[in-house]
Amino acid sequence: MSTAIKPSLLPEVEAFLGRGRLASFVGGKTMGSENDNSIATTDPGSGDKLADVVELTAEQVEEAVGVADAAFKQSSWATMPVNERAALLHRLADAVEKHKAIIGQIESLDAGKVQSQAQGDVQNFADTIRYFADMAQHVNPRTTLAVKAHEAWTVRQPWGVCAFIFPWNFPFLLIGWGIAPALAAGNTVVIKPAEDTPLSAIYLAELAKEVGIPDGVINVVTGGGATVGSALSGNTQIKRMSFTGSPEVGRLVGEACGRNLVPVKLELGGKGAAVIFNDVDVADTAQKLAGAITFHTGQVCCDATRWLVHQDIYDEFVNQCVDQLSQVKIGYQLDGQTQMGPVVNAKQRQRVLSYLEKGQSEGAECLLPGGAAKVEGYDGHFVKPALLAGSLDNVAAQEEIFGPVAYLAPFQTESQAIEMANHTHYGLANSVWTSDLARAARVAESMIAGNSWINAHNVFAHGVPYGGVNLSGMGGGVLSFETLMDYYRSTSVVRPL
Repeated sequence: MSTAIKPSLLPEVEAFLGRGRLASFVGGKTMGSENDNSIATTDPGSGDKLADVVELTAEQVEEAVGVADAAFKQSSWATMPVNERAALLHRLADAVEKHKAIIGQIESLDAGKVQSQAQGDVQNFADTIRYFADMAQHVNPRTTLAVKAHEAWTVRQPWGVCAFIFPWNFPFLLIGWGIAPALAAGNTVVIKPAEDTPLSAIYLAELAKEVGIPDGVINVVTGGGATVGSALSGNTQIKRMSFTGSPEVGRLVGEACGRNLVPVKLELGGKGAAVIFNDVDVADTAQKLAGAITFHTGQVCCDATRWLVHQDIYDEFVNQCVDQLSQVKIGYQLDGQTQMGPVVNAKQRQRVLSYLEKGQSEGAECLLPGGAAKVEGYDGHFVKPALLAGSLDNVAAQEEIFGPVAYLAPFQTESQAIEMANHTHYGLANSVWTSDLARAARVAESMIAGNSWINAHNVFAHGVPYGGVNLSGMGGGVLSFETLMDYYRSTSVVRPL
């Protein structure tokens, strides 16, 4: 247990965590508080238990989906004028923004996020809700078709119950990315947060009731993936499914949805490349990529974890990165001086450490050792940044580590750099770094991924589609007009003249 004096918590956070067992929230009320089974969620920075959270049974998950289905059919949510629905969503966004400090601290405690980053995630949630609420008001539900000898049109309508399974690295932000377009289109939602980080989802569901979102429109079911996640993805009443997580679990979710012919959106992992040419400001680029790999302790699926560097600046770039990463302040996530907090749990820390061992056993050169980190007074899951280098066939260059670890390799020509960047089964996000914008565009368009960034990494602007290909996902992306369209079904109406 922690021996340090932790920064004081907000009274509202103390009260939330002090309730005892926290239950799921379905149909505007708690569900499962009478269950014997619960899962403890712990503070990754101290190891202290935060709360016991109820684990629902498969039967209760089925009941929750039924409640969401009834709300879709019987409440006014799907049929109310779009501007009225948007007004309620704006009210939710305003309430989230008003409670940003509270939700951010809950998120920081639960996920191990540096508190400023957690509050940024909360703001992103509010911005995303507003973005899709506003966009939905400009969607014409009817589109006239020019068809000879016929009167014809299409009409867009919400699907019904949309289910979401979210990961532990960006719990609150990703809930916003997922449910905002579904709600704006008039669907009801069932949210399954990760068992490690369920707290902000529960808080959100309660807040939604307070602002007047009809009961059953936003529902949260808590528990492990084997029971709750499986029951949700295999439910025959859901009309759309969205999963964010690993390719391994994504396959299972896709298989379950396929058996029921339920459309599924899979946002999976990545092994992104940063291609760095010899005309960059080396110190500035090293600083930005060091910041990317240490952001949320590298637990970011779209991160640049393979750094492909032109041979002319390779040694200088390595030296700059080692210097930058060696100075990163590792600490407890609520400490205002902390630049990089813990990974989410002991299992994840061991995963990071094991890949460092496996990579070096396969011949990778260790440029910066990494390893377990000690933070005085805290028994948390801390690791140091690490840099490896060598063949891109190395396990540490091919598999997603999900920690503050980058793998480096030099290149000589543009075509070689593109080939190296595409030497992966993933396809989520890459970046190219150069002052030659024509070359930047060529390389960005040649890398096989859903997203390419120029002279930056991890850029998420509302209105730009974000999604993956290959092992990184299928079924559409997020954050764009196309995302909103995913949550309408289309009906063609035809009258012969």
